[in-house]
Amino acid sequence: MDSSVFVVELNRLLRMGEFQGYTKNLEDYLPFLLSPENSMFIFRSQAERDIRYKQLIPYVVLRFGDSVFSYIRGKKSSEVRLTAMRSIGVGGHIEPVDQSLFLSDREMYLEAARREVKEEVHCDSAYIESVVALINDDSTEVGRVHLGIMHIWDLAEPRVTKREGLITQAGFVKLESLKANLNELETWSQIAIRVLDDPHVAKWKDPVAMP
Repeated sequence: MDSSVFVVELNRLLRMGEFQGYTKNLEDYLPFLLSPENSMFIFRSQAERDIRYKQLIPYVVLRFGDSVFSYIRGKKSSEVRLTAMRSIGVGGHIEPVDQSLFLSDREMYLEAARREVKEEVHCDSAYIESVVALINDDSTEVGRVHLGIMHIWDLAEPRVTKREGLITQAGFVKLESLKANLNELETWSQIAIRVLDDPHVAKWKDPVAMP
């Protein structure tokens, strides 16, 4: 059965301003992207090949100190075009199951992001969540039909394990090591590392030390 995914029409998105790489202008973009006037659900089979739409993808980076959770997409991954690429982002599509009459557009989106993380990994740690940037990469086939919303979960403990066979070679890796091997990373992860290096993006916050 063909599933439905949450998309925004590209021509509407372009009215907000075109960008390649990332933008931190979340105050303008997020309300626009999550508004029912600008977004909808369509069948995934159409969304994957129709460049008139961008699928909205929560892209969650699990950070502990100067390391992030990293993995390689295995053969069972739903996105075969990224198989064998290393990633530092966990997440996936927003689906109709995430809708609720009792949730605002933003709450619906955040619940969808957390559901997707839980489907891919088991995180046994307290964390602080921040939404920090949008990621766009029109230089690749997969990037042209996806738009990433980058989150950072600052973990109190590096206690994350993979679920099922969707991901392999998973574990925490020093950012410096990842930066030394950027060519092994999918393009969104390369962009996400630039976001993490951005001086205007908050560095790791220890949830245990927070008041």
